[in-house]
Amino acid sequence: MTRSGRRTVLGSLALVVALVLTSTDARAFGLDDVAARAEKLAAAAYQKSSAGLPKAIKTLGYDQYRDIRFRPERALWRTSKLPFEIMFFHRGWFYEEPVTIREVSADGEREIAFDPDAFDYGKNKIERDELRGLGFAGFRVHFPLNTPTYRDEVLVFLGASYFRALGRGQRYGLSARALAIDTAENSGEEFPRFVEYWVERPRPTAKQLTIYALLDSPRATGAYRFVLRPGVTTVLDVDAKLFLRRNVAKLAVAPLTSMFFFGANQRSARDDYRPGVHDSDGLSIQSSTNEWIWRPLVNPKRLLVTSFALTDPRGFGLMQRERGFGQYQDLEARYDLRPSAWVEPKGTWGPGRIELVQIPVPDETNDNIVAYWVPDRPPKPKEAFAYGYRVLWQKDQETRPPMGWVRETRRGRGYAKSDDGSIELHVDFEGGALSRMPATADINVALWIDANGEVLERHSRRNEVTGGWRAVVRFRRVDRGKALELRANLTQGNEVLTETWSYILPAE
Repeated sequence: MTRSGRRTVLGSLALVVALVLTSTDARAFGLDDVAARAEKLAAAAYQKSSAGLPKAIKTLGYDQYRDIRFRPERALWRTSKLPFEIMFFHRGWFYEEPVTIREVSADGEREIAFDPDAFDYGKNKIERDELRGLGFAGFRVHFPLNTPTYRDEVLVFLGASYFRALGRGQRYGLSARALAIDTAENSGEEFPRFVEYWVERPRPTAKQLTIYALLDSPRATGAYRFVLRPGVTTVLDVDAKLFLRRNVAKLAVAPLTSMFFFGANQRSARDDYRPGVHDSDGLSIQSSTNEWIWRPLVNPKRLLVTSFALTDPRGFGLMQRERGFGQYQDLEARYDLRPSAWVEPKGTWGPGRIELVQIPVPDETNDNIVAYWVPDRPPKPKEAFAYGYRVLWQKDQETRPPMGWVRETRRGRGYAKSDDGSIELHVDFEGGALSRMPATADINVALWIDANGEVLERHSRRNEVTGGWRAVVRFRRVDRGKALELRANLTQGNEVLTETWSYILPAE
């Protein structure tokens, strides 16, 4: 063959390769594929899953269900020695609904079949032949997060549209959801759920994992893409396309769910050796005008719903700022290691509100805190609603204001000869310019209190232990049957030195 002939053949081969690559890229699975399914679902009537459970599984209690464990050697990609592995959850207990899970690779899609032999049923006496085709309840992702030789659990999808993740050195605490509908409404809450997942097979050197999910509920369907990047702070990018079957009263975007039982600002009503029990201690908000707000959490006696009207928020999160083990003293739960979750919207979200729901609970076994974004203009039925955000699962590198921030809120009086019925709050601020202020600096407490309160005393002083400043506010509530709101920050002249502390004292 002549040189010119070889060049012609090589050129033709290059063209064929380019066409094949282009064709492969065009056929690649993506968010639009899931969105097409979601849109088709939204155009049809909702069909509730009819998949039942065998009696042997349906009657299992909490401890019996926990005795069912996935065999690690059967993890997806274990034999391929990829950086990520997938393990699966068995149906049962609270998790009765099945989900379909598929792997996406260069060869296309394939459903991962349920196999009862991939599970250890512990002491449970169950006939495995009854479980063929049962399906999974969810799955978890493993990655060498804390050491290079062990794949830690870093992300879980289990139940409704719940998911939760971990960064380095963290223990599971709060959760996130893809969507919430009519939370804290009298009509009752609707819980959309993921019915199908697609997990992209990662490359041998991959540092991130992509997961797609199809959401369905009586009034909404949706397509979601999650891109997981584990690390000191684990990052989860979320992109969604939502379709409503019918109008909803409240569409809650990027909901976070946590627990607050008691803490420094609300002592335990029972004899408990622990100073605090909570997965999160406050709601943090950054507005588009760069105002920072901190609302400490409470465990109210009655349902408490509050909100902050904003346009294009820069971020919000349920945070665990109290990080000292001595603030909890719980060797088993290790609340000091629970992650904070910070939500960063992508693009502009327009006008709306960040809503905080606080529900009374008698113990720490139930989540009672929910925070989310509610757009002022929700989509119309069948209209595509696209949005995106990022969730940062933090501990060692938490998102905080560049100015002074609230370290802790403590409720209670020091020595007093008699109880005059007043309430006293001590708020410790740290960071920003506060650490450079001498003890003689003229730092003022700028305080606002609503009509249900009367201020008796307020002052600030340098905290020589932390290098920050402590604000002390003593007040009397006019009507104990009504909630009371206070807001405060530290100032020097006309300069605002700290974020806004925004506190709700619940009705008694």
